[in-house]
Amino acid sequence: MIRNLVGKHFGPALLVAVLALFCSFPASAQTIRDLPPPPPAPTPKPTPTPAPPKDDDFDIVRVSSNLVMVPVSVVDAKGEAVRGLQVNDFRLAEEGKDQQLTEIGNPDEVPLDIAILFDISSSVSQKGFFAFQQKAAASFLKQVLKPVDRAAVFTIADAPKLFSPLAAADVAAARILSIPAATSAVPTAFYDTVMAASKYLVQNSADRHRRVVLVISDGDDNFSSVVKDLSVAEYRASQKGQTTSKAAHQNLLERRRLAVLEVQKSVQQSDAAFYSINPGGPSVHLNQISTRAQQAMASIAESTGGTAYVPDAERDLERVFSEIAAELRGQYLLQYYSNAQAAGTQFRRIAVTLPAHPELRVRARQGYYPKGK
Repeated sequence: MIRNLVGKHFGPALLVAVLALFCSFPASAQTIRDLPPPPPAPTPKPTPTPAPPKDDDFDIVRVSSNLVMVPVSVVDAKGEAVRGLQVNDFRLAEEGKDQQLTEIGNPDEVPLDIAILFDISSSVSQKGFFAFQQKAAASFLKQVLKPVDRAAVFTIADAPKLFSPLAAADVAAARILSIPAATSAVPTAFYDTVMAASKYLVQNSADRHRRVVLVISDGDDNFSSVVKDLSVAEYRASQKGQTTSKAAHQNLLERRRLAVLEVQKSVQQSDAAFYSINPGGPSVHLNQISTRAQQAMASIAESTGGTAYVPDAERDLERVFSEIAAELRGQYLLQYYSNAQAAGTQFRRIAVTLPAHPELRVRARQGYYPKGK
């Protein structure tokens, strides 16, 4: 009865409602499709990068430091190394202005790079002595070089020749022993070879390494680029029994003088100490040519904190090598930050003294070239 009542009273109404709902779907769908697409999201404007402040906007402090390391040798009246000095014993001035020493470095803790230069041009008449020089030099390297140290070998002849690049003591010593003696007269390009060795150290030795240029030569030069043409002309004239004009000879002497200054500058720029051993012995003082050459080597050595040796005889060669080895092992390594106001890379003169020990002799380089920024 109830079912009949519902069907009777709600059936038509329910049918009408369903039809109305069904007919409404197409209309709604059509309305959604006809809506326009939403507008694109607005693109934010980029925030302008602020311009960097000008130097006038605030004070700029530019700090630059120049750590300078100066190997110093101290000997007594007998020429023996003096040990045990402290940082307060030393006084160091740069361009006349006292510097504050920070410490004295231990040479055993600073690697050593050596360029050893062998003059083969004079070996023709002294082949036995040449072999002795080789053995003494090889022994020196084994004596002075530690495992972290290295040596390069150059030969001095008509042109610079890198005979062996930087290597450990055993390798460099073996290479020295294998240098062939000249079998005929060979010209000498001494200046060019020293400058080539100095530049080689700059390019291949690490910063803050100690550097040494050690030359075994009489220092006479007749074939470097700066003197070659005049030297050859003078030699050819002498072979013909002729003499060159006084003006030409003076020109050659002036070129030699300027060449020595260039060599000295090259060694100083490499931060190397220059040592020379002249195998000519006391006879180097018997003529102007050999005397001038020895004085030139002594000048370069003094300016860089090294020494120019003239052994009296063959037996003294080993003693000289031992002295150099002892000096390199016993150096004081003065370190300071330069307070010089001078700009650029011009040569800066330094002077090292021992105010409380005037009886001792100090040997150090006379200055340095600051590294370019």
